[in-house]
Amino acid sequence: MTATGANPTIVLVGHGMVGQRFLEALAERGLTATHRVVVLCEEPRPAYDRVALTSYFSGRTPEDLSMTDMAFIEGHGIELYVGDPAVIVDREARKVTARSGQVFDYDVLVLATGSYPFVPPVPNKDAEGCFVYRTIEDLLAIEEYARSRARVGAVVGGGLLGLEAAGALKGLGIESHIVEFAPRLMPVQVDEGGGAALLRTIEEMGLSVHTGVGTQEIVVGEDGAVTGMKLSDGSELATDMVVFSAGVRPRDQLARDCGLTVGERGGITVDEQCRTVSDPHVFAIGECALAADGRVYGLVAPGYEQAETAAATIAADEAEQLSFTGADLSTKLKLLGVDVASFGDAHGTTADCLDVVYSDSRSGLYKKLVIGRDGTLLGGILVGDAEAYGTLKAFTGSVPPVSPESLVLPAGTGESAQLGPTALPDDAIICSCNNVRKGTIRAAVTDHQCTTVPEVKKCTKAGTTCGSCVKVLGQLVNAELEAGGVVVDKGLCGCFSQTREELYEIVLALRVNTYQDLLDRYGREEARGGDGCEICKPTVGSIIASLAPTIGADVYVLDGEQAALQDTNDHFLANLQKNGSYSVVPRIPGGEITPEGLIVIGEIARDFGLYTKITGGQRIDMFGARVEQLPLIWTRLVDAGFESGHAYGKSLRTVKSCVGQTWCRYGVQDSVRMAIDLELRYRGLRSPHKLKSAVSGCARECAEAQSKDFGVIATTNGWNLYVGGNGGATPRHADLLAQDLSDAELIRLIDRFLMFYIRTADRLERTSTWLERIPGGLDHVREVVVEDSLGICEELESLMAAHVAHYRDEWADTINDPEKLARFVSFVNAPDTPDPVVGFVPERDQIKPDLPLLSIGLRPAEDVLEGTAQR
Repeated sequence: MTATGANPTIVLVGHGMVGQRFLEALAERGLTATHRVVVLCEEPRPAYDRVALTSYFSGRTPEDLSMTDMAFIEGHGIELYVGDPAVIVDREARKVTARSGQVFDYDVLVLATGSYPFVPPVPNKDAEGCFVYRTIEDLLAIEEYARSRARVGAVVGGGLLGLEAAGALKGLGIESHIVEFAPRLMPVQVDEGGGAALLRTIEEMGLSVHTGVGTQEIVVGEDGAVTGMKLSDGSELATDMVVFSAGVRPRDQLARDCGLTVGERGGITVDEQCRTVSDPHVFAIGECALAADGRVYGLVAPGYEQAETAAATIAADEAEQLSFTGADLSTKLKLLGVDVASFGDAHGTTADCLDVVYSDSRSGLYKKLVIGRDGTLLGGILVGDAEAYGTLKAFTGSVPPVSPESLVLPAGTGESAQLGPTALPDDAIICSCNNVRKGTIRAAVTDHQCTTVPEVKKCTKAGTTCGSCVKVLGQLVNAELEAGGVVVDKGLCGCFSQTREELYEIVLALRVNTYQDLLDRYGREEARGGDGCEICKPTVGSIIASLAPTIGADVYVLDGEQAALQDTNDHFLANLQKNGSYSVVPRIPGGEITPEGLIVIGEIARDFGLYTKITGGQRIDMFGARVEQLPLIWTRLVDAGFESGHAYGKSLRTVKSCVGQTWCRYGVQDSVRMAIDLELRYRGLRSPHKLKSAVSGCARECAEAQSKDFGVIATTNGWNLYVGGNGGATPRHADLLAQDLSDAELIRLIDRFLMFYIRTADRLERTSTWLERIPGGLDHVREVVVEDSLGICEELESLMAAHVAHYRDEWADTINDPEKLARFVSFVNAPDTPDPVVGFVPERDQIKPDLPLLSIGLRPAEDVLEGTAQR
C-alpha cells in the first residue's frame, strides 16, 4: 500500500501514551486536516493509560484504561492499525513496511516505540511461570496463572513497577515477595532514610522484602514450571511464579536496523527538536529517544513535551518554536497506598549542600529537604505524606519565604501553614505532567474568564493527567479571583449566607428541627420571617430528614412543615414524568425477587395500564400512573411485601449486584447477600444528591461497581471499597478507599463515608464532584473515615445507626393515614374521582412518553361530547 493524493503523509510508529499525545498535538495545529496520518500499533489495542496499569487488578477493565477516543481518531481521518507494527523502514525510499505486508510512503516518520522490560540473564528466565510487567496482555497472563497455579509469587525489582506488581499479586490473593539488588526500595527516587520508611510500611502490609540480593537462578520442577529462586546470598526462595520488573530499555531495534544513530547504552539520538541526528525526515519521542542532553526519559511528562515539540517542528510554525533540552524528573506516586515523592536534587549531589530531615518511624513518615548554603531549596524526598509536594516543587531553585525546617513539619504547623498559592512565582510549574506554570493558570482566570477548576483544567490541561496538582490548582483559582476583586458569595442562596455544610453543622449541633426556625435564627436579615426559596427549602429539608432521629424532627418526610419543603417528586413520593403522569418503583434489594413478587407487579401494571421497564439498577419501573392511582397501586405493593424504592428522592436508589459465588464460577464472595444487606441498611437515607451502589462478586466487575457513588468488589480476602464514581453525564471512575475488608469493616467504612459526604457536600453535589472538590480529595477522605484523623468517626457511625434504627417506609406510612392520603388527588375540586369532563386516554398499549397522557378541555354547554373532552 502506498500513499495517494496530494497530501503529505506522517507515519507514527507506536501508539502508547506519548504517541496519542502526539496525535492530539497534530490535531491542535491543524495538521490532521492537511496531512494523511497513519499509525502502526504493535499491541492489539490502541493507547491506554500505562501509568494506571495496576488499577486493572483493582477492578478497572482494559476499556476503562483506554486513552483513545475513537471519535477523535475517525473525526480527524487518522488511519489506525492495531496489532500491526512496523517491521522495516527504508529511509532512502521513505517507506515503512508493516507486519501485515502493507507498505506506507511517508514524508515524515515519527518513532514512538517506547521501551521493553529488562530481564536479567539468569538461567530458566523463560520458564513457565515467568512473566514481565509491562502491558495489559502481561497482566492478563499474570492474572490467569496466579488464579490457577500460584500460591506464592516473587517480583524481581523494587522500583515503581516492581512495587506495583507485588501489590497486584497480593491483590490476587497470593503471598508476595520483592527481591531488590540495591540496598533499599526505589533506589532512584529515595535515599536510605526514605527507603527505610517505605520498607516498614510495606512490610506492615504483609509483603516480604529482600534487599541487597540478586537473582542467580530460577528453579524449575520436572514439568518445567517455576518452583523457586536462588539468590546471591546463597538462600533459596520458594515461589510458584516470578515477575520481572527490573527496569526498561529503549526499544530502538527498528532504528538500528535502518541505520539510525543510537546511543552507547541505547536510545535513538535526537536533537532539541526531537529530530533524529541521522535523518531530518525521522523523529523519535518518548522512551525510545535519547534526548539532546544525553538522557533517556522514562516518565510520561517528558514524553508529552517531546510529542509537542515534534508536532510544532513538523508544523513549522515560526510563532511556536519549541525545543526539548531536558525535563524535570520530579515524581509523585502512590505505591500500595503510600505517598512517595522526590523532586530536584533529591539525593543532595550539589556541592556543599545541607539536609533538613523529619522522620517519624511510628507513622511511617520521612521528609528530607536539600538546601543550599544560601537557603535555596534544591530538592527533597517525601515518604508517607506528600501533601506539600506541589508547593515545595514550585519553590525548588529559589529561597522559600519561610524557614526550611518549617516545610517538613506535619501539615498545618509552623510557618509552612502560612504558605499559599500567592507566594509561588509565576514561572513555577504547577502541573509537571503538562508543563503548566502558575502564570498560565492565572491568565486562564484573568484573560479567559475561567472561574472554576474544571474550566481552568479545560483551558490549560493542568490537572488532567495524574491529578496530583488539583488541590494547588483550586487554591490558585480562588486566590486569583479574590485578587481580582471578585467577591464569591459562598452562601447557599439569597436566604442563607452559610454553605450547606455550615447549615448541616448548625442543625446538628443546635438540634434545629424546623426550616422556619433555622431561617428566622440564622438566615440573612432580609430573609428572616419570609418563606424561603426553591433552593434552600429542599436543601434544608434534606438536612433535617437525614438528621431527623438525632434532632427530634419528624422522620416521615411529609409530616408537618416538611411537606412544604419538598419538590414535586417528594411531594407525591413518585417521579413526575414529562407527560404529567408518575412512575412507580418498588424497592428490589440487590435485584433479587420472587416469582410471586413478579406476578404482583405484572398484575398491577396490567390492571392500571402502566408501561413497564427493567431499569439499569435491577428494578422494575412502572410508568403512567395518575396521582389518585398512586395510593391504590402502593396498597397492593405494600400488601405484597414491597416498599418504596425512593426513585423520587435524593437518597439511595439501588445497590446493583451480579450473581456472585452462589451461581458464577468466577465469584469469590456472595455479592447478592452483600448488596441486599447494604440496600436495606441505607434505604431512605436522605443526602445532597442521589446515591447509587453496586457489589461485584469478583474482579470481572459485572455489576459495574466502579461507576457508582460507592462500589464494592469482592477479593479472595474480603471486599475492596471504591468511592466517588459516577456513570452519568460526566462519567468518573470510583477511587479505591480501602481493600480486603471483612463484612463488618466494609459496612463501618461505608457508614462513615456516607455520613461524611452528607455532612460536607454542597447541595445537589454527587459524590464524584464532592471528592474532586473537597480539599485534600481522596487522601483527606481516607484520613477522616479510615484513620479517624478528625476524631468524628464515632459520631458518624452513631448518626448512621440512628437512621437505620428509625427507618420507616414512606408508602406504608402513607396508605395507613387518611390525612396523608388526602394529598393524592388530581383535582382539588373533585377529590374522589376525576372531573367527568376530563378523559384519560391511553395513546397506545405501551404509552409513548413524548405524548400527553391527559387530554383536558373546557366544557362549553353546547359542546360536550358524551362527557369527555376530545383532542
